[in-house]
Amino acid sequence: MTPVDLLKSLSGPASFAGAPFGADLLAFCQGLESRGGIGLYVARDDKTANTARRLAQFISPRLDSVDLPGWDTLPYDRVSPTPSVAARRCAGLARLARYEPSQGALLVITTATSLVQRVPPLSTLRRASFSVSIGQTVSQKDLTAYLSVNGYVRASTVREQGEFAIRGGIIDIFPPTAGEPYRLDFFGDTLETLRTFDTESQRSTGDARSVAFAPVSEILFDDTILSGFRERYLATFGPPSGDQMYESARASIRRQGVESWLALFHDHLETIFDYIGDDALIGFGHLSSESAAERLAQALDYHNARLDAAGGDSNAARVLAPSSLYLESSELDQNLSNRAVVRFSPAEATGSAYDMGARLGRDFAPERLRADQNIFEAAIDHAQALYASGKPVAFAAWSAGSADRLINVMADHGLPDLVQVHSLEAVRKTDFTVVEVPLESGFVTPDFAVISEADILGDRLAAPRRRRKSASFITDASALSPDDLVVHVDHGVGRYIGLKTLDLTGAPHDCLQLEYAGGDMIFLPVENIDLISRYGSEESESQLDRLGGAGWQTRKAKAKKRILEMAAELMAIAAERSLKRADALAAGQGMYEEFAARFPYEETDDQLNAIEDVLGDLASGRPMDRLVCGDVGFGKTEVALRAAFMAAMSGKQVAVIAPTTLLARQHYKTFSERFAGWPLKVRQLSRLVGQREAQEAREGLTDGSVDVIVGTHALLAKGIDFKRLGLLVVDEEQRFGVKHKERLKELKADVHVLTLSATPIPRTLQMALTGIRDLSIIATPPVDRLAVRTYITEEDTVTLREALLREKYRGGQAFFVAPRIQDLDKLENFLSIHVPEVSFVVAHGQMGATELEDIMTAFYEGKYDVLLSTTIVESGLDIPRANTLIIHRADMFGLAQLYQLRGRVGRSKLRAYAYFTTPRDRVVTEMAEKRLKVLQSLDSLGAGFQLASHDLDMRGSGNLLGDQQSGQVREVGVELYQSMLEDAVKALQAGARGEDDVVDDWSPQINLGVAVLIPEEYVEDLTIRLSLYRRLAEIGTASERESFAAELIDRFGPLPEATRQLLEVTAIKVQCKALGISRLDSGVKGAVFAFRPDTVMDPARLMELIRTRPNVLKIRPDSKLVHSGLGGEPERRLVSVKAFLKELEAVSGLVPA
Repeated sequence: MTPVDLLKSLSGPASFAGAPFGADLLAFCQGLESRGGIGLYVARDDKTANTARRLAQFISPRLDSVDLPGWDTLPYDRVSPTPSVAARRCAGLARLARYEPSQGALLVITTATSLVQRVPPLSTLRRASFSVSIGQTVSQKDLTAYLSVNGYVRASTVREQGEFAIRGGIIDIFPPTAGEPYRLDFFGDTLETLRTFDTESQRSTGDARSVAFAPVSEILFDDTILSGFRERYLATFGPPSGDQMYESARASIRRQGVESWLALFHDHLETIFDYIGDDALIGFGHLSSESAAERLAQALDYHNARLDAAGGDSNAARVLAPSSLYLESSELDQNLSNRAVVRFSPAEATGSAYDMGARLGRDFAPERLRADQNIFEAAIDHAQALYASGKPVAFAAWSAGSADRLINVMADHGLPDLVQVHSLEAVRKTDFTVVEVPLESGFVTPDFAVISEADILGDRLAAPRRRRKSASFITDASALSPDDLVVHVDHGVGRYIGLKTLDLTGAPHDCLQLEYAGGDMIFLPVENIDLISRYGSEESESQLDRLGGAGWQTRKAKAKKRILEMAAELMAIAAERSLKRADALAAGQGMYEEFAARFPYEETDDQLNAIEDVLGDLASGRPMDRLVCGDVGFGKTEVALRAAFMAAMSGKQVAVIAPTTLLARQHYKTFSERFAGWPLKVRQLSRLVGQREAQEAREGLTDGSVDVIVGTHALLAKGIDFKRLGLLVVDEEQRFGVKHKERLKELKADVHVLTLSATPIPRTLQMALTGIRDLSIIATPPVDRLAVRTYITEEDTVTLREALLREKYRGGQAFFVAPRIQDLDKLENFLSIHVPEVSFVVAHGQMGATELEDIMTAFYEGKYDVLLSTTIVESGLDIPRANTLIIHRADMFGLAQLYQLRGRVGRSKLRAYAYFTTPRDRVVTEMAEKRLKVLQSLDSLGAGFQLASHDLDMRGSGNLLGDQQSGQVREVGVELYQSMLEDAVKALQAGARGEDDVVDDWSPQINLGVAVLIPEEYVEDLTIRLSLYRRLAEIGTASERESFAAELIDRFGPLPEATRQLLEVTAIKVQCKALGISRLDSGVKGAVFAFRPDTVMDPARLMELIRTRPNVLKIRPDSKLVHSGLGGEPERRLVSVKAFLKELEAVSGLVPA
């Protein structure tokens, strides 16, 4: 009997041996397809469940499947599950609630923690689905009521699953079941159109006929449920006496952690078994039964901890008994005893277990450790032996990128013509194939074999790629809010008060109100918003400028002069380097690919670009001088490793210099591990190296036997002589002293130089420096190692104690960070009294460098569980075992600082946690709360780098441009500084001589007496309105304007007249700017044009034009042009002004006549 036949007829418990992960799912899916009905596969954890989903698609592409994740929180956690997990879980439950046997086989993939968790009644979720289709009459009131009852969150712009936004007759909703959000356009109560749209651009992407919505939370908020909740709460815990969670729930506000009261919101809870029915087939993957038992024990444990903290009183602790939220073990066993349950195990068969005959694949660990054997050749030999025994072989690659690489490397080693396939059927028909399934280990079944990439190369740490969030978050974060400091090109630093609609020449006009010293105000029309930029972080104690005062102009002129000097100096250095020669370095492509394949992550796009840049520089024959910037852990070291490999394999020596012993030690470890098995000798030099070793290393450099040397400034000492130095890698150059920098300069003369820096540099600055400094920026963090779970919580002893102990017991370490040195004493006491189990060490910036380094080394070596420090952990260190971060008074930190700090954890395969605590008894400022919220939504990383640069505002951008730079940034504000720098570089490249040749930014003033605004009733949200104005100011071409108008219609409905006119006015502004017209006024009697001194208009050609129409065109004594034929109604004025400007463009030769 085959496993499939057995599963088809199974009616009670059974055990299958010889079923490693992968082979078990194969039998389960095929058995389910022939049996029909529901099949529930229980994986041991979330990661295995994700792989199981990918595998199921590969095994049976046509089998319908449902994802049912467990909450990603601990039992009785003070935080809620992440919205996307809660939404996916509800969507899964809703799909099961609506299942009919006639729909065919349905595979449900869940985890052990999800199986033992109680769920809302089936009837509730069946009722809680809502579907709409085009032409249907739907009361908008009912729809919004449904959304708020079922846990959807109202937002101004929909970006995440479970959010909705309402703008007049347009409702945007992102259902948890869909890959894209939907835009519902109503006419009255009739649904006219239904479109999907893209969260990044907010533009429509396709049409749909109908859509079904599922709840996003298992806790529903309608009146019946809430009155039931009040009764059950009083019956369980007695009077609420100011319990904030209770008060919030009563007011339909979801507070973090309210899910641990799930049982109070429903009259009874059910189990997953009630949803799948009695005839379902249930499969337990290896270790999932143990994992379920572990979860139940954990729930009991956490329940007791909460009780102890409240002195043993469950009413005071306000926690429900574990049995009301989780199944008891006896109940679980009973549910499983009379159903078709199969338990899979990879071991060989014993007793009555049925042997499926599959075995775990071979692990190539022994070959990986041997230097004399090539791992890929060993894998190919093994694959050919398997094929010879009649089994087709599939190589399981971790991601699309690694599948390509695997094909290339295998071809190099003698297995050409590998093809990538996407289904099991195709694998069985071909001899050797590659499939994209992230398996931890391969397996061999009686009729085919799978060798996983992890079997060959060891652990792969990157998860499959997810879509990255774009900079849209950043634009939200960098939006102007009232009281922000801004810089006006002509008037200097002022304070932004708000958006005001003024009546100008009889038509409404949106203006930004700016306040200057002494309470003076100016109103800046929105179409000239490009004249202002943010000054920098809100903490900057900057003085407002006086309107009309000389202070700003002097400061700006001084900064401009210095920027020009600096740009000229940088250009001179670049020119000088381009004349020098250096040996072109290149190693064989096959060897390089093989070296690259050992990198255990998938490279990010930025990283690949940086690597390409560097390898291109090495092969160019000119000495490289490239700076690679990227946050710690973003993969700069890999760029250096590949460059070092190229140089060393081309017969050159490589020197890697780091500023601290600890960093040097980290680099040495990485380099020696990655170069193991290659004929290269790696040595280190620093104060941690013994006398004899150091001497040997020095001699090896002189006689050429050492290929790669890693060290601190000990490498810069006088007595060190390189035989054939070809590449110098400098880490964190800004942390070396002047003397060392001079010595570095000597070394640099004719060798390739690669500098690494963790100080983030904004992309905009990189653009500004094009052609001066070779820069590569790695702004994308490594592909989802495991995003850091971020919790924002009030200071709470139980939570913090649990967090620190959880980390200690799983063998990790934690950072506890305070904003000020004076907070450290208080926190030391807290740790000694409340968490005596952990050992901790204190570090702060006022300690001596050596002492600090010794403390960090001890922490790095794992001698302490907790590092209590100020923000010094922000820079440089990679401590893979540290996976919990607690920040005291998170409201006192800037956005980038918090982001940078959070980047210190989550470097390994373990889930990392970041707790941002805010004071219990104090209200956090709105700005601080917004910062924390943005950060929490950036869970998936990705946008962090622009974020760092957004907040880098005041710190300048490292001394990329010399030490005096941050002072200049402070004088004019970061955004203006960057645009001045860009102008200076462009002017110098175009051959400008002095500062008079560099033109300041300007914006034409236009007054046509027409309404210019985006009305509030059209776009309600002020921040969105402002960001639309900002984007509009940057639009320069007609096609960009068309697509902007299309986007507005798509997102907010038909354009109001005032907004159409705003678009026309911006078009006129672009024309005026090109012509050098500084001001244009138009009224009933005609229009007046004022030209700038540097206008492109040739006076002689203009006079010719005037002579052709002497009745309507005149030049006034003040050189302004008057056109009396451009009057009349506002509508007509717009058209005729545009036409006349086009005529002027033709006269001045800007467009063909």
